[in-house]
Amino acid sequence: MEVMRIFMVALVLALHGTETLSSVDHGPLAVDYYKESCPLVEDIVRRSVQTAVFKDPRMAASLLRLHFHDCFVMGCDGSVLLDSEGSIVSEKGAGPNVNSLRGFEVIDEIKYLLEEACPYTVSCADILAIAARDAVVLGGGPGWDVSLGRRDSMKASFSGANQLIPAPNSSLETLVANFQQHGLDVSDLVALSGSHTIGKARCLSFRQRAHDVSTQDHDPYKRYTSFRRILRSICPKSGKDNKSAPLDFTTPARFDNHYYLNILQGEGLLGSDDVLVTQDHGGEIKAQVWAYASNQHLFFAGFAKSMVKMGNINVLTGNDGEIRRNCRFLNS
Repeated sequence: MEVMRIFMVALVLALHGTETLSSVDHGPLAVDYYKESCPLVEDIVRRSVQTAVFKDPRMAASLLRLHFHDCFVMGCDGSVLLDSEGSIVSEKGAGPNVNSLRGFEVIDEIKYLLEEACPYTVSCADILAIAARDAVVLGGGPGWDVSLGRRDSMKASFSGANQLIPAPNSSLETLVANFQQHGLDVSDLVALSGSHTIGKARCLSFRQRAHDVSTQDHDPYKRYTSFRRILRSICPKSGKDNKSAPLDFTTPARFDNHYYLNILQGEGLLGSDDVLVTQDHGGEIKAQVWAYASNQHLFFAGFAKSMVKMGNINVLTGNDGEIRRNCRFLNS
């Protein structure tokens, strides 16, 4: 009965999950926000991202992750880009970010070019949103209209970065609660987890998963043997934390739906990947994983929709915040 129920939910997703992005409420933002004030903004960002990813293909995942880490702390306001200065304690030094987040220099370069073209006009928060979309497209993933008009935060939250960014060993219950706190539902959780189809993670993030024998013993499917051997060879028990492995061993540089195929086989790199199928006792999340594993177009539509939704979290508009001239420091 459970298998049939999962199948039916997956079928419903397949039939109705391709809602067009035009039906999504973009809130106070607008796609053509810079039409008059900076018409070349998207061209400038796209070309800069293309150059950065050509030099370092891993940068695509890094730029996508920057946007995610920004939005999950106080909202999509560019706070993650601030360096420590005065009363500001940078989010860059928080546990989930330190020696891990990358791409700040790429954002600096984009900001420099935009200040030359349109001074005091384009926010750092908007740059992050556009760059994340362009990075996904360059990896072979979907595109979407990025609504613009965000303004930049005048503060950062070191404690928020430590508390609000999901840990790589999070339980499903913790992940669901975390996403709900940001106005995102379980469908968004499953869709946005698909960003792990590109990029890498450090040993620090998955060593426990590779060496925890109790997890294997209690896995009813016994799926981990060969995969865990690979992880252990990359990250020995007493090895260095800065070594890394691809989040998707199958197509590490390609934005596709292989992430979902991997976790169904027990080959998600992080514990927080694996729990989508091992801890979902109701079957709703597992059904969406199956649907995305079976239909890449469906995944792309769901991912784009959830990225638009995530990009609207607690945005600053109007007279709130400011438009920074340098993404690392406040204007004042």
